[in-house]
Amino acid sequence: MKFNHYEKDGIDIIEIKGKIMGGDDFIELDDKLYSLIGRGRTKAVIDLSKCDWINSTGLGRLIHHSTSFRDIKGELKLTNLTDKIDKIITITRLSEVFDVTDSVEEAIANFK
Repeated sequence: MKFNHYEKDGIDIIEIKGKIMGGDDFIELDDKLYSLIGRGRTKAVIDLSKCDWINSTGLGRLIHHSTSFRDIKGELKLTNLTDKIDKIITITRLSEVFDVTDSVEEAIANFK
């Protein structure tokens, strides 16, 4: 898994490329999300348009970070889910945990 981080309208956007498998593969993303929280950044969007797959460990890490953002009165949103990822989020009922949007722009608008 690789990711790209940028800021748009004061909101942190993280584009994921590849598979979210958790474990050692997730360390860099963990560090980035912890860094954002440590700097008081409360609004982040994970763009999954180039994410091929996510396993249960990866889901667990995203849930953990969602909770961490909520603990500081912030939010972590998911956007641009591929069909595979959308099915996983739907089946696991994680759409009740995450605010899921169709685009980065929609996610940003939902923060305002």
